[in-house]
Amino acid sequence: MSDGSRSRLGRLVIVGAVVGLLVGAAVVPTVWDRTSGPDGSVAVIELHSTITSDTASTVIDNLREARQNDSIEAVVLDIDSPGGAAAASEQLYLAVKRTQQVMPVVTSVTGMAASGGYYTAVASDEIYVTPASSVGSVGVRATIPTPGVPAGEIVTGPDKGATSTQTEVRQRVEALRRAFVGSVLAERNLTLSESELSYAKLYSGARGVQLGLADSVGGIDTAISAAASRAGLSDYRVVRMESPTPNVLSQLGLSADADGTASASATFGNQGVETVHYLMLHGSIAGPKTEVIANASA
Repeated sequence: MSDGSRSRLGRLVIVGAVVGLLVGAAVVPTVWDRTSGPDGSVAVIELHSTITSDTASTVIDNLREARQNDSIEAVVLDIDSPGGAAAASEQLYLAVKRTQQVMPVVTSVTGMAASGGYYTAVASDEIYVTPASSVGSVGVRATIPTPGVPAGEIVTGPDKGATSTQTEVRQRVEALRRAFVGSVLAERNLTLSESELSYAKLYSGARGVQLGLADSVGGIDTAISAAASRAGLSDYRVVRMESPTPNVLSQLGLSADADGTASASATFGNQGVETVHYLMLHGSIAGPKTEVIANASA
């Protein structure tokens, strides 16, 4: 081989080595990212409002998205809610239950999980509370409008303009209460008896742990860590799914009176149409003349 050929071969070898180093430098970070990136994600789903059909739909959609997203391995429910509409609360419980069957679900009570808010939480694997947070109020209430057909209205049958009787409403309230209490008893290892639970008392977070309504005292970070641990994630990212806060009174079918209290008259078009409202809601509302409550305030 001539000296010129050897020189050209040497230059080719050097160029090849340099190209190899450059390609390696570009590829190594990519490989490193793939091997050292997060194992998965923990989705934090908020419920920071009264439970209405709209707020429940948002949370249910977020839970569905978490189940369908391959990168999400666990869910943390961030709850601060006094409850709300009974039907929406039941739907939330079922959605959480379905998600819990697919992946770990841990609840962090960052303020209040009362009545329907607690119903939402009870299907999760663990419930974390702070000492100052509140849990419980396991009960149901119904507001009944004034009976009879309004003056100036014509109906085609005796029951067309009538609401349910108090007996019928009380039976429905009792059925809802039994379903609520039964779910809590099935999901939690309580020191409370069924009758004590049905009294619908609201407890502090620390007392709730003692009674079995919650598992441990801890904040949102503790709940996230617990969810990740249940999913087997040592390295993970946190994805927060925030829920909008609607006009809670109007979404519940309640309207604010001039003095700021809530009245239970739903609106249909431009005319007020009174109907029965079934609520898993903690606290007092200024409703119509008749209110039916199952085993104390819900």
